[in-house]
Amino acid sequence: MEQYKKKLKILSRIKLFESLPSQIIHEIEQLANKSNLNAYAKNTIIQTPGNEKTGLSFVIAGKLRAYKTDSDGKQYTVCILSEGGMFGEVESFSLGIDGTYVETMEDSTIYSIPAEHFEPLLSKHPELGLRLLSDMSKRLRQQVELVEKLVFRDLRGKVLYFLNRLSKKFSIEENGYLKIDIPLTHQELANMIGATREAVSLTLQELSNEGIIVTSRRMVMIHVEKVMKELS
Repeated sequence: MEQYKKKLKILSRIKLFESLPSQIIHEIEQLANKSNLNAYAKNTIIQTPGNEKTGLSFVIAGKLRAYKTDSDGKQYTVCILSEGGMFGEVESFSLGIDGTYVETMEDSTIYSIPAEHFEPLLSKHPELGLRLLSDMSKRLRQQVELVEKLVFRDLRGKVLYFLNRLSKKFSIEENGYLKIDIPLTHQELANMIGATREAVSLTLQELSNEGIIVTSRRMVMIHVEKVMKELS
């Protein structure tokens, strides 16, 4: 009973289910005993290409990174999911990260609803499907923009664009700078944009010397006005 109540509390924290009619919420609650809550340590790969998760999975705590690799083994970030983010596939929808690796960036908790339990709800309640479609469309636009920026910019532009993108979602303001609230090593940032650690380190040092960013061990702060001026 306690585990059931715990899962109901978790449902209330999932953005997809916010403000849904009480009838749908009740039916989703009935799925709670048929759903799974799993904890993963940092740097755990929970999905690989060809082994995608079926059903829907929601990030209850932590952060995940979805990425692809090229023939040389370089990694390219597709998206970063934080609390409330979702991924997976049901028959009617794919949430845009099929064919990717999904790895935890920190200790994370994932709540999953099997496809066979969620599909009937989509058929019965079109408004739920519309919410999924909206999320999928938004994520697709973001991924297309990310690919375009990372393909057509030089390394300096890639680093600035990606740091600016991270700051919009994960940051706190400090003294005119935005501190990215994700611990980042130079290697981790290099993996996100498909570059070498050495090249990224040199670029970060250059940007730091110009006052555009401030870096320390596993921390990056960006000066928003200076970054936007260069990216414009």
